[in-house]
Amino acid sequence: MTGLDCIAALKALGEETRLRILRLLFKEQMSVNEIADRLKASQYNVSKHLRIMREAGLLEVEKQGKERLYGVTRKLKSQVAANNNVLDLGCCTFRLDKLPG
Repeated sequence: MTGLDCIAALKALGEETRLRILRLLFKEQMSVNEIADRLKASQYNVSKHLRIMREAGLLEVEKQGKERLYGVTRKLKSQVAANNNVLDLGCCTFRLDKLPG
């Protein structure tokens, strides 16, 4: 990521709940309700966070029947796997195992 992409990603990750969501979604795809249950947050708030992260290019959505499953983009997953669990945004890096859980 460079320039404006990096700025959008940093804004999206500038909130602890979104960092926690990102960490969950690196492990597996989840629905809004599953994320809300895990984080003990409202479905409404989780949906808002997911929209921000999706618009920043961090997440992708897969529709399964009536449900939408959210996950980290394939590009980010492969980049993190290649960098030993480090998310490199170009302007800064995050160790995923050090993010809030």
